[in-house]
Amino acid sequence: MFELAYPWLLLLLPVPLAMRWIKPAASAISAIKVPFFQQLSQLPIAKQTGHKSNATLGVLWCLWALLVIAASDPLWVGKPTGVPYSGRDMVLAVDLSQSMLTPDMQPPGVVTMQFQNSENYNRLDAVKAVVGDFIERRTGDRMGLILFADQAYLQAPLSHDMVTVNQLLQEAEVGFAGRATAIGDALGLAIKRLQERPEGSRRIILLSDGANTAGETNPLDAASVAANMGVKIYTIAFGSTENIRGTTRQRVTNEVDTETLQRIASTTDGEFFRAESTKELEQVHEQLDQLEPLELDELTVRPVLRLFFWPLGLALILSWGLALSKIHWQSLLERKEKEV
Repeated sequence: MFELAYPWLLLLLPVPLAMRWIKPAASAISAIKVPFFQQLSQLPIAKQTGHKSNATLGVLWCLWALLVIAASDPLWVGKPTGVPYSGRDMVLAVDLSQSMLTPDMQPPGVVTMQFQNSENYNRLDAVKAVVGDFIERRTGDRMGLILFADQAYLQAPLSHDMVTVNQLLQEAEVGFAGRATAIGDALGLAIKRLQERPEGSRRIILLSDGANTAGETNPLDAASVAANMGVKIYTIAFGSTENIRGTTRQRVTNEVDTETLQRIASTTDGEFFRAESTKELEQVHEQLDQLEPLELDELTVRPVLRLFFWPLGLALILSWGLALSKIHWQSLLERKEKEV
């Protein structure tokens, strides 16, 4: 639909006409007499003066109208379009310690009897498959990614681009940040990235298969800071208590510090989850979808295309044409005067 941003400027269109009603002040200076006026009036160029003046006047009126229309800022406004949006901000903190290479997971959809052909499917592979799918389902939210081991670092800032966040997760490898587990530093970095975001929308999802063995920040101290800022933390203790190789199962020591992860979640009014398999990790993220449903409110926007450059460009072309025409007539007049 065509609209004008400043339609009141169209009131300026008759201004040149009004200027013709204002007569110039009477002058006492005598007019200059032209002794060869009669001869000049008989020239063919003089007979075309009236026609030329009318054409020039028409061009000037068009120029004025085009400039006024350009100044009124014509717009082409498209149909209203609903854009889903959400004010929720989530930061995923994923453990990349050495223990994430433990091959005790099953690929999604693989039953136990078939697992003997998938011995190298480790915990990090399971996280990439399940958490990657969770990321891409969060259309409308803003998500960031933090990877941590000896240190914590920001892999992806808060963004609506879920495809890129997931790709960065898929490219992560154990050893990027060391071999230990700095849970406190990961929480501190996540809180720092969320401190400028609106209150009530700040979320952290922390996934770890170990205990805090590195870093300078105590995880519980970080949880207290998060609670004061209104940041809700969901913690996931991930990893099997059995080491599966082929058809044998061997019991291993559970190194996950579930007690600390539970206290972190309870301090911030979040939730604690225990996942010992890929299937349980999938169930955890299904529960997170229910706890943090997508906000599908729509923001109505209308695409706007500004069109002022069209009348402005046409006015420029007309002005060039008028100037060239004046130069042409002036050269003809000078040639005729020389002939006289």
